[in-house]
Amino acid sequence: MNNDLQRGAIEHTDWDVPAFDCLQLRAKRSTYCVVIPVINEGERLTTQLREMAALGQMDKVDVIIADGGSTDGSTEPDLLSELGVAALLVKRGPGKLSAQLRMAYAWALEAGYGGIVTIDGNGKDGVEAIDQFVAALDHGVDYAQASRFIKGGQGVNTPLTRLLAIRFVHAPLLSLAAGKWLTDTTQGFRAYSSPYLLHPKVQPFRAMFADYELLAYLSVRASQLGLAVAEIPTRRVYPDDGSVPTKISAVSGNLGLLKTLCATLTRRYHPN
Repeated sequence: MNNDLQRGAIEHTDWDVPAFDCLQLRAKRSTYCVVIPVINEGERLTTQLREMAALGQMDKVDVIIADGGSTDGSTEPDLLSELGVAALLVKRGPGKLSAQLRMAYAWALEAGYGGIVTIDGNGKDGVEAIDQFVAALDHGVDYAQASRFIKGGQGVNTPLTRLLAIRFVHAPLLSLAAGKWLTDTTQGFRAYSSPYLLHPKVQPFRAMFADYELLAYLSVRASQLGLAVAEIPTRRVYPDDGSVPTKISAVSGNLGLLKTLCATLTRRYHPN
């Protein structure tokens, strides 16, 4: 296999997408893709990919790794190909999570996928629910959000501070912005239809989405536009030892999240 990453190219000149490299490990063969944003997830990522393969999901959807610049060997192309991954995208331009997602979503839309499922690569989410997100897209849902709090969902070892923040701050504020009650808005496990992402009143490919802003914005914009929204019961498990796999720093990260919530509530991210 030729493992040389090639410079990615996006044809839409009005889309702001960070520079990235791309290695397509197999041809497109699914209607939908699963985007997994990662950076140095190590064995958590490979374990998750093996679990997805064991469930037969690599044969149902194309899995796209959106790498923010891992250096731990977990995104080596030969390993990813062996695990059934369809493509590896490596961000070279500026920005954090939202920039990784802009890169992956732009690439997926230009590749012709009808919808995108996103799941973190840190092994916290129950990958068996991917099938339910695909079914939601098949039934015309434009935005599907994972929830551990609705019937059929399960939260295990959720840190108390995080649980309180979700239930009493994050979810209520984003629900207010959306005009629809959403129960688990911090979850990165979700799905978007391509028509939603391509809607002229959404415009996700803007440089203002660099950190965690795009997740909050896309959580509320579908309901604001009257599109079909659903929550999917999922399992989210934190480690037994009390550690919290996260890229969000305790102080600056949380202040940034509060700023993002305020900007979403005041519709600052809406396109002009």
